[in-house]
Amino acid sequence: MGTGMVKNLAAKGHTVRIWSRSESKAEELAKSLKTEHAKTLKDLVATSSVLMLCVTNTGDVEQVVQEAAANLKKGSLVIDCSTISPKATEEIAAKLREQDIGFVDAPVSGGSEGAAQGTLAVMAGGTEEDFNRAEPILQAIGTRITHMGPAGKGQVTKLLNQILVVVNMLAVSEALMFGKAAQLDLKKAVTAVESGAAGSWMLSKRAPQVLDNYWQPGFMIDLQQKDIDLVLEYAGELGVPLLATGMIRQFYARLQKEGKGRLGNHALIQALEPLMPASGSPDLKK
Repeated sequence: MGTGMVKNLAAKGHTVRIWSRSESKAEELAKSLKTEHAKTLKDLVATSSVLMLCVTNTGDVEQVVQEAAANLKKGSLVIDCSTISPKATEEIAAKLREQDIGFVDAPVSGGSEGAAQGTLAVMAGGTEEDFNRAEPILQAIGTRITHMGPAGKGQVTKLLNQILVVVNMLAVSEALMFGKAAQLDLKKAVTAVESGAAGSWMLSKRAPQVLDNYWQPGFMIDLQQKDIDLVLEYAGELGVPLLATGMIRQFYARLQKEGKGRLGNHALIQALEPLMPASGSPDLKK
């Protein structure tokens, strides 16, 4: 995700310096873009007015921001495109505010395809002033940027997005198994319904990959499961029961136990297929 976003930032005229915990990857990317590679995070933030990050989980963001904050100048802005805990996001924003550093949580959706094409959906939280500073930068990576309210609300919106993603993929999986059992031409069936009320991004993008036996991620199961855990944790705090999401967590856990955590999240269907009666079981991977 980060690679695609950096490429679009550079292509659209932003001055970019790159740092990564994987130094070789950062160096290679910087070389390909003919831009600077910072060897340390301290070196990166020392000459930057905006720090934009995209890392794996809440602890990673907290660690990076804590280290960066010691060297960021007053008036700087941090934009976090990771998907992490909304409560932790609020706390990070508050701590940075004490140092006169702005913060926008700007998680994204659209998979690696959207990152590469610059068509991500961006859900942003932060003050109006901070969002206005961040928006021109976010426009380089996305086509729909929505300010959802104060810090943390971007993350809450991303969790809502993830509920829709996984439940939608469950529906796509069940529909494909149903159609296969009924001996439909599934590629033709997807084309027939995707422009109607049943249409969705997951159906149009992921169903063809299932039918082509293509399991590489857009967004891998391990990361999807991390986001589901965030969803269920926050839903528990709100007192909202999420029955389908909880069930999908169990399906993904089964695939992780089978060593499939790095497959794309559309491999959810592989957890459902063993539940089909032997007489009607559609092997969609053939």
